[in-house]
Amino acid sequence: MMEKNNYNRFWRWHFYAALFMTPLLITLTLSGIGYLFYTNVENNMYKNEFFNKSTQIEQLTIDQGIEKAQQTFKDYSVSKIIALEDPYNTRLTMTNKDGDQKYVFLDSNYQIVGSQNPKYTFSNVMREVHSSLFVGGTLVNYLVELAACWAIFLLLSGIYMTFKGRALKKEPNPTKRQKNLKWHALLGTIITFPMVIIIFTGLPWSAFMGDFIYSAAQKHPSIGIPALKQNPPTSDMSEIPWATRKNEPPASSEGSHAEHNGMAQMDNMSKPSGMITVQQLMNEAEKANISKPYSIIYPKGEKGVYTVSKGSNTGVTGLDVSPYDEVTTYFDQYSGKLISKVGYQDYGILAKWFTWGIPLHEGHLFGWLNKVINLIVCLSFLLVMFWGFKTWLTRKKKNSVSAPPNLSSKLSIGFIIFMVILGCIMPLFGISLILVVLIEMIFSFKNKFQNVNIAK
Repeated sequence: MMEKNNYNRFWRWHFYAALFMTPLLITLTLSGIGYLFYTNVENNMYKNEFFNKSTQIEQLTIDQGIEKAQQTFKDYSVSKIIALEDPYNTRLTMTNKDGDQKYVFLDSNYQIVGSQNPKYTFSNVMREVHSSLFVGGTLVNYLVELAACWAIFLLLSGIYMTFKGRALKKEPNPTKRQKNLKWHALLGTIITFPMVIIIFTGLPWSAFMGDFIYSAAQKHPSIGIPALKQNPPTSDMSEIPWATRKNEPPASSEGSHAEHNGMAQMDNMSKPSGMITVQQLMNEAEKANISKPYSIIYPKGEKGVYTVSKGSNTGVTGLDVSPYDEVTTYFDQYSGKLISKVGYQDYGILAKWFTWGIPLHEGHLFGWLNKVINLIVCLSFLLVMFWGFKTWLTRKKKNSVSAPPNLSSKLSIGFIIFMVILGCIMPLFGISLILVVLIEMIFSFKNKFQNVNIAK
């Protein structure tokens, strides 16, 4: 009887989780498929910005190109430079005092080709829908994370019911419901392992668990992010000319992409005297065997450093590299000297997991095969939800939700241990689980009270 109670408890919670979370899970899966191919889509959508040349054929230096961009877009200053391999154009991220951004593209002559509003690029739209339903806010971010957590419960509870129930057993004359249930159970069993991996590798972005993981990686450099990457070194102040050494540094732009990474950028139009040019920096990067693609972040204040980095999960078309090639380097803003370097080999186990897991989740860790596998798993997950819905419709009675019966309020030790483990691994799931248990207790008490009144 206890085993029967366990089965029904899993069935009820599986049913209600699916009922409430399926719309969210469909949205997350479809937007995830969209983001999976964002580089392919953007290469075609933005051919002009990415690959075309300006009608101006005069050869400029990159610093002249940056200056021209800032003269063209007077309210904006450069906060980041994306230097990509041929045939891609160079991309400037420009920010105004209100924190609004603009992407400006320079061709091989460093002439302006075009610009974009970052809010409406395909990759950023897909990312916003996938991570925050394009609405944003803490509550929405928690809701997205909650859906991901309950998806794991749906998959694991489905495995339990598949092998404890009769879903995969051959029936001589199977009904329509039994056929739908068999496909739902079979496909769900096949994709459980890869789907759990995809979900867990996406959790570093989540609002609750993601912040916890990131904080742990920062507080414990031995297993997470190296201290040098968290706290960049400073430039040699003796390189600043004596005449300008006491000048007040220019104010940083608010809300820039660089500031989001803890490295707000100086207004390039009023950089301090003695600061090396971007071209000189790129020459120094080449001497240090740092090849394109890479991003350049400007120094923060007089003591700041130039940051040149290669990342495996940048979210920028043409910028991602292999996890093994990920590196962050710091250059003195006055002498151009390479001060220090942090590479993949310096990461702790947690940071290495991020570095491998995120591109695996995004589908570009091992090329097209990664994309194809992720696509098949996502499409299969949509089919599992489809057959689950059909199974419910064949069982559903008119004017009734037709929820699975709750035979008893008793819980087995095994069931409790399983749910506690899941709740500890996924704290937001654990919090929501407490609410589910309380609701179940209220309904159970209400049913007992009604049965007593009927007996009287």
